[in-house]
Amino acid sequence: MRIVCPCCQTDFPIEAGINDVDARAAVQRAFSLTPIGKLLLAYVQLFKPEKRNLSWGKAVKILDQLIPMIVEAKIEFKGRIWPAPQAYWEQAIEQMIDGREKLTLPLSSHGYLFKIISGYADKTEGKQESQAEARKQGGISQRHREQPKNVKMPESIKRELNKFLNK
Repeated sequence: MRIVCPCCQTDFPIEAGINDVDARAAVQRAFSLTPIGKLLLAYVQLFKPEKRNLSWGKAVKILDQLIPMIVEAKIEFKGRIWPAPQAYWEQAIEQMIDGREKLTLPLSSHGYLFKIISGYADKTEGKQESQAEARKQGGISQRHREQPKNVKMPESIKRELNKFLNK
C-alpha cells in the first residue's frame, strides 16, 4: 500500500514511511497474521483512483465495511443473508486480484466480491441439498428393497384368531 507525504505530496510504500526498523517489521507482521490480512490490503487497492493515490480515509472506510462481515462470516447480498466463512473471502479476493485486468477499476462497491462469495455459498448449499436428497432417496429405496422376513405367528395369536374366525 502506498501513502502520501503530508509535506511534499510524494507517494511511497507504507513500509518506507516507517523509518524504525522494528516498527516496520511490526506493521508487516500485523498484516500478515492471517492470509486475509495481505489479501485485504491488495483488495483495497482495487478502489484506488487511476491518477491519484487511495486516501487513508477511503481505505479505512472500505475496511470498516468489510471487517464486520468477515468477523460475522456472513454477507447480505441481493436481499439475502449468505454464509461467508473466511475461506470464501480469501478465495473471492484472490480471484479478483488474479483477474484484475478484467475488472473495471477503480471499484466503486463490493458488489462483485459479494457476487463471488454468494456463488460459493450457493454451490455449497446446492451440494448439501443434493446430499440430503440422496440420503432421503437412499433411505426410501432401502426400505422398499427390504423384504419382510417370514416370521412364525405366535401360537397365542393363532388361537385368538381361530376363536374369532369360528364364531
